[in-house]
Amino acid sequence: MELNKIDRRVEDIKNNDNIYSVGKVIKVNPYTVIVSGLNDITYYEEINIADKAKGFVFSVGKNSVTVSIVEINDKINPGDLAYSLKKQFRCLFSMDSMGKVIDIFGNDLIAGKRFDNLVEVPIENEPIPLMDRGLVTREFLTGITGIDMLYPIGRGQRQLIIGDKKTGKTQIALDAIVNQKDKNMVCIYVAIGKTKKEVKDIYYELTKRGAASYTIIIASFHDELPNRTYLTPYVALSIAEEMMMDSYDVLVVIDDLKKHADVYRQISLASKKTPGRDAYPSDIFFAHSKLLEKGCQHKNGGSITILPIVETKSSDITDYISTNIISICDGQLVLSSKNFAKGEKPALNYGLSVSRLGGNVQDKEMKRLGSLVRNELLEYLDVRDVYELANIDEMSPELQKRMKEGKIILDKLRQYKFAPKSKDEMLSLYKFLEGGENDASRQDNNN
Repeated sequence: MELNKIDRRVEDIKNNDNIYSVGKVIKVNPYTVIVSGLNDITYYEEINIADKAKGFVFSVGKNSVTVSIVEINDKINPGDLAYSLKKQFRCLFSMDSMGKVIDIFGNDLIAGKRFDNLVEVPIENEPIPLMDRGLVTREFLTGITGIDMLYPIGRGQRQLIIGDKKTGKTQIALDAIVNQKDKNMVCIYVAIGKTKKEVKDIYYELTKRGAASYTIIIASFHDELPNRTYLTPYVALSIAEEMMMDSYDVLVVIDDLKKHADVYRQISLASKKTPGRDAYPSDIFFAHSKLLEKGCQHKNGGSITILPIVETKSSDITDYISTNIISICDGQLVLSSKNFAKGEKPALNYGLSVSRLGGNVQDKEMKRLGSLVRNELLEYLDVRDVYELANIDEMSPELQKRMKEGKIILDKLRQYKFAPKSKDEMLSLYKFLEGGENDASRQDNNN
């Protein structure tokens, strides 16, 4: 490897390709610097600023470029020289990081050391052509009955998990990771803006349940440079793409994209980009769409399944960032703080949740029974708020049956964390719906 690098350098010298553009820092902003005098520069090109800092080209103006800083060793001052390195900025990754907590520069954040056998990873790859994508038809089982039966996910799907703070969003993603044991799935958990304690807790939970052996945690903590945080999910998806091209199935959890959007807004405002709605830059939709479009079923057999997480306020899923990401994804699992307070866990809002692929990724039995359960449940939820405090003896026989069966269905959807169910277990829970009223009454008495 080193000999190849030396050979390339010698060849560059022979061809006069070792001459680099030199510019000058004219303004220092938080997280970014403005540099003039750099010619023939490209987006994402690596820049060295007077050996004091390292960054990449974030935007190109008429007479200057904005450089995002990802590593600072000394204070940057106006007048410092900036060198274009004539190469794309790349991050580092090692396959030895499986089962570890890492950053985008090949560091083990738990052990506090750098991995060996590092390879360079681009921030972004070329988009996967449409002709190289296949249909999403293979099931991705989370082990959660309310998802796998009612709102199923397929390998290669992008399914949003959205809800207020402390409603169990991350727990659903962790349950999905734990349920991939012995299913030939590589999992990548991307922690954006979390504290070190939060990430360590997640790491220990996965390790305790044997999920660390096939999981990589890529973290950017809340006190790091915003530019590093911005790059983290892109690098994670680049790693996932490399694995998919080797015919692996990969699950990527991004926790969460609302923080990522806020970091991008912070960087954009500091670099004097024109703000748009809610002060987000005008290209915020593009920033997320080019990230999430990496999720697909590839024709070579590999796939990338993406579970992005978005935190809302006051259960408002119509805010700017939420609606953007909903429109990009293939469905959403909406979590309700009211359901969580009632003890209905997972706290899914079954009326607002949806999977746009639905039965296409289920086998016949799950599709048939899941459709029956969903219809019965939604009918029950429609009338529950009106009649749940009423005297059941005064209701019509039909309404009594609906209320009893609906309560049984909802109770059976409750599930403890890290307690995945198999398909057979899920199906056995709702066999009573095929047997009529007497079986329903028996189930009610048994409970």
